[in-house]
Amino acid sequence: MTNTALITGASRGLGLALARSLAGAGWNLVLTARGADALDRAAAELGALAIPGDVSDPAHVERLARAAPELNLLVNNASDLGATPLPPLADYPLEAFRALLETNVTAPLALIQATLPALRASGGAVVNITSDAATGAYEGWGGYGATKAALEQLSNVLAAEEPGLRVWWADPGEMNTRMLADAVGAEEAAAAADPAKVAAALHDLVKARPAGGRVSLQ
Repeated sequence: MTNTALITGASRGLGLALARSLAGAGWNLVLTARGADALDRAAAELGALAIPGDVSDPAHVERLARAAPELNLLVNNASDLGATPLPPLADYPLEAFRALLETNVTAPLALIQATLPALRASGGAVVNITSDAATGAYEGWGGYGATKAALEQLSNVLAAEEPGLRVWWADPGEMNTRMLADAVGAEEAAAAADPAKVAAALHDLVKARPAGGRVSLQ
């Protein structure tokens, strides 16, 4: 039986690289991202189902769950950086922080809740993409890091509550992505890891199915 994965933030970066890796192994893919044009190109390349939209929209979450009634893997990769240039917490705009929590914490939980019946039926897996900013005190990264810390604890508890699933919270490390370039500049981002290399490590994790927990992909 062919495995099915649902990947958010799949139009570029790690999400797209993982989609390519899984497609090469014969997986069925349901892909979502906010950028419809880039997502459609990715889906056409990979023979995947593209459902563009915002994961913080409850109606979009429902559409995604309906599109994957049989599901083996959920990858919560979509994420926002938050306010830029990265501000100190003393000056962090609270409305921007609330929006960041909605995208980086509430939306992954909503999608987990919506797809749990299918994941339970398959004995599937959840991967929540996190960051070393969840555990390190990096100046300017307080808003983003706080959301990733919340996602890590959400994952930790989910793993305890759903022993029939594999739940991993995966730290990809610094990657050469648009998000990192927005945070630190294009020159520094260009020196970071290729997302395809990180995606290969994530694919290996999915294949090996170790016990749930926090995983570093570099």
